[in-house]
Amino acid sequence: MIAALRVAIVVAAFLILTLALLPVQLIALGIGHSVMRQLPRWWHRVMCRVIGLNVRVSGSLSQSRPLLLVANHISWKDILVLGSVADVVFIAKSEVRGWPVLGWLARLQRSVFVEREVRRKTGAQISEVSARLVSGEVVVLFAEGTTSDGNRVMPFNSSLFGAASAALPFAPDGKVHIQPVSIAYTSLHGMPMGRYHRPVAGWPGDVALGPHMLRVIRDGALDVDVVFSDAVPFDASTNRKNTARLVEARVREGLNAALRGKLNR
Repeated sequence: MIAALRVAIVVAAFLILTLALLPVQLIALGIGHSVMRQLPRWWHRVMCRVIGLNVRVSGSLSQSRPLLLVANHISWKDILVLGSVADVVFIAKSEVRGWPVLGWLARLQRSVFVEREVRRKTGAQISEVSARLVSGEVVVLFAEGTTSDGNRVMPFNSSLFGAASAALPFAPDGKVHIQPVSIAYTSLHGMPMGRYHRPVAGWPGDVALGPHMLRVIRDGALDVDVVFSDAVPFDASTNRKNTARLVEARVREGLNAALRGKLNR
């Protein structure tokens, strides 16, 4: 009964909040007003509270621009979490565009959809991401290319850093800043989940989205740590593969510190 009530409250809050803000976002998108970047953060912040995601931040968003945030990826909830702490746009897989509700919301937030398997479109997609970076927008890249179980960071795909390289000729000082960000789901109802229970917060690709969303909404009360590490400068002399490995290591360090409760707040 309580679980059903929670689902009803979350659905009602989602509908009321989304329908109230939708006209404002559409108008902002139409005229190119800066509120189109700010409104999604407010929406994400409210929805995190409604769903029961308690987001805790360590470190801070770099003020350097152009800025590419590179994070580990555990669940669809990562979008809400990162979207609640900064004005960002996401790089998403092309199939996300067709997802019910989430795909529509991703389009409203001006996500960049990429088709990684279609090589002939790679240049245009990289150009769009680099243009966003150069314009001052903060772009989020999930460099693992898929979701993990929340206990580890999988190898980063260095080719996904191509947008940073493409933005260099247009960057004011010939430099793009890449900031590692770690996301860690640590507690459920205030109790540490531990290694074997943490996948409860994760969303493996072979699990249907709808049932997983319902389970998260019913359970609620998840503590999430977001760890901002120092940004890494990236210029024409920088080796892309080495940078990918460095950023991967820093994301892994942040994840491990959060899971072990060793963050400096």
